[in-house]
Amino acid sequence: MIIGDRLREMREEKKLSQGDIEKRTGLLRCYISRVENGHTVPAIETLEKMARAMEIPMYQLFYDGEEPPKLPNLPKRKSSEDIVWGGTGKDARYLSKLRRLLGKTEEDDRKLLLYMAQKMAGTKSRRAASSSN
Repeated sequence: MIIGDRLREMREEKKLSQGDIEKRTGLLRCYISRVENGHTVPAIETLEKMARAMEIPMYQLFYDGEEPPKLPNLPKRKSSEDIVWGGTGKDARYLSKLRRLLGKTEEDDRKLLLYMAQKMAGTKSRRAASSSN
């Protein structure tokens, strides 16, 4: 499908002239003609303006039917909450408790705990790397 042909077809179906589209969109009539004749490929924003001017949903510029096309049955993607540790369930409760306790802790102690956690995480990853060699 050539978008210019589809735009002309939809415009003529609505009994609108290129001048009418020019008035409704602010696009020059010569530009509209170039698009319809396949000399220029419009940007998505331009297609949105033209669809609005013809009072049609944008999908109709790409699809010849009364209803939007049915979406394929894609597998459900995991949300960011499902991926991040502490986003749900037992981990979320643990993290919440840790936050409450850290809120009651002095800043120097929080720094010490963070430093220790970083060392432990680093040691663990170094240990795993050396055992795989």
